[in-house]
Amino acid sequence: MITAAEVADRAERIAPALRDHLRLTPFVRYDAFSAELGAEVLVKCEHQQRTGSFKARGALAKIRTLTEAERAAGVITASTGNHGLGVGNALATLGGHGIVYLPENAAPGKVAALRRLGLELRAEGNDTGALELKARAYAAEHGLTYVPPYNDPDIVAGQGTLAVEIIEQLGDASLDAVVVSVGGGGLISGVAAVLKKHLPGITVYGAQPAVDDAMAASVRAGAIVQVDAAQTLSDGTAGSVEPGSITFDLCRALVDDWVLVEEDAIRDALRMVIDTEHQLIEGSAALAFAAARERRTELAGKRVAVVSCGGNMSSSTLEVALGGGACYAPPHGALGGVVVGHQDSVLPPSSALPSTPRDDARDGSTSERDL
Repeated sequence: MITAAEVADRAERIAPALRDHLRLTPFVRYDAFSAELGAEVLVKCEHQQRTGSFKARGALAKIRTLTEAERAAGVITASTGNHGLGVGNALATLGGHGIVYLPENAAPGKVAALRRLGLELRAEGNDTGALELKARAYAAEHGLTYVPPYNDPDIVAGQGTLAVEIIEQLGDASLDAVVVSVGGGGLISGVAAVLKKHLPGITVYGAQPAVDDAMAASVRAGAIVQVDAAQTLSDGTAGSVEPGSITFDLCRALVDDWVLVEEDAIRDALRMVIDTEHQLIEGSAALAFAAARERRTELAGKRVAVVSCGGNMSSSTLEVALGGGACYAPPHGALGGVVVGHQDSVLPPSSALPSTPRDDARDGSTSERDL
């Protein structure tokens, strides 16, 4: 098993190489949300990353460890969206052939995005867990490399490179807490390992939907367990935790508090970000904002990072998510967001943090499970 210290060291070693091919995403203050929580809320905008998700980091980190011959022979994965897009982007960048197992009910927009990256697609059934087993079996039978969505040291370290950027973007400023959405635990394991290395006093909050909290339930039980999950708007965190996953022990060691969020709260957070920041995020990113709201009393007066993990949401899903709801009403006296369209994002002069240019380009159109 890999340790948190090893994850942090690996993330710091590979961060410069990944930056040659990926975006340095903004780390900016969201004024309206800061006013609402009575805290300084700084958002790591991975919804502006290549492919529209942090998943591009882990996939590139893993695939760059393969030889040219291994990439040419082929890599394989199972995905319902963001991870597959990350694998496709890595192969388009480094060269190689990729196969993605995906469910038969995959959305047309998702299928088109994966095909644009030159991936070979295989649709078999609708059980994502079964798809992963089929992909692993095919890889073993044909001598291909399987690229898991989270249960791999290189994947976890790759996700941790966003925290390497956070440390750089903080400069001399401090950070009291970070809120991260959790599915399989790859994202929070990488982020928490890096941040706790440099900021040992930081509090790490793991956010999961109340209707699908496999990792939180496993940590409570002291072993990986199955949960009776229901459908969630945070489809990027949906699904069980793979038996024996390295992320289980990392989450047990690194996550200080688990926040279980109801579906209405996720929808309200999505609406808040759209109305105040004019940014489209996906349900799994809205989950982290909703979790910060749940802990507003604890976070008041502190500097808090929220990881906005992705922005790949289809128009049909957005319509369902926002249908029938009222517009976000900020607290009395709260200012609206400062980030609009392609303008640069500038923090108030009183902040110790640097401003970061914003790049709104993204690829793909769907969400992915197992953060």
